[in-house]
Amino acid sequence: MRMFKLVLPAAILMAGFVLWTSASYGKPEYAKKENQKCTFCHSKIGAPDAMKKDPALTDAGKYYSDHKHSLDGYKPPAK
Repeated sequence: MRMFKLVLPAAILMAGFVLWTSASYGKPEYAKKENQKCTFCHSKIGAPDAMKKDPALTDAGKYYSDHKHSLDGYKPPAK
């Protein structure tokens, strides 16, 4: 019974953690590698649509994803 008092809360806590966290596909290493801020490729950091394949990607983020994680040759659109 004593073990049950420890295991049940731990299991509930772990289940909550697993259910309420999302996978992260962008990595801080990418920002360091390209010497850019995360917002260069993502328009909304931590947005609710983060579970989508391309969460809130800008044109630069889409280019980066499509070109094997490289911004070589990327030209930002004229403003």
